[in-house]
Amino acid sequence: MSLRHALLGLLVYRPGSGYDLLKIFDTSLGNVWPAKQSQIYGELTKLDAAGLIKVTDEGPRGRKQYELTPEGHAEVRRWVAETETPRAQRNPMLLQTFFLGLLPREEAAERLLHHADTMAKEYETLLALRDRVDWDRDELSLFGGFVIEHGLRQRQLEQEWARWAADRLLNSPEPSSATI
Repeated sequence: MSLRHALLGLLVYRPGSGYDLLKIFDTSLGNVWPAKQSQIYGELTKLDAAGLIKVTDEGPRGRKQYELTPEGHAEVRRWVAETETPRAQRNPMLLQTFFLGLLPREEAAERLLHHADTMAKEYETLLALRDRVDWDRDELSLFGGFVIEHGLRQRQLEQEWARWAADRLLNSPEPSSATI
């Protein structure tokens, strides 16, 4: 996935300004594909130059309203329909976990429990978002709700895993030597 396709996809549902799109990222898409304001505005400029979107209105302080072009609509539909081969995902926490044996057990367990606490906070944030938005008001909301639910379940799984790993680490015998 790319920011390009995320923006095109949002503009399928309704025209919007960079600010409007940023708000949607902050409330739903940021859970799976975070983007900064500068990235969004930069990509909108590129999409406009490529003819995939067009500016339909300009307001005060340089505010631009964007709309999808037929070419942009065709591109986002092509992207949604394509079948990607599964790729390994990068996960810094799991990479560090692989090498936690380099730390004293208590410190390694603290690291895992810190991850569990972080996931718990993120879970609560997503839960509050889920509970304050009507996820059935339109198609964009319905599918956005699916993404929020994925985020909730993923955070819950990560919390359970990290607590399990910390418990296992603290309650298993120490190996005689490193085997990495």
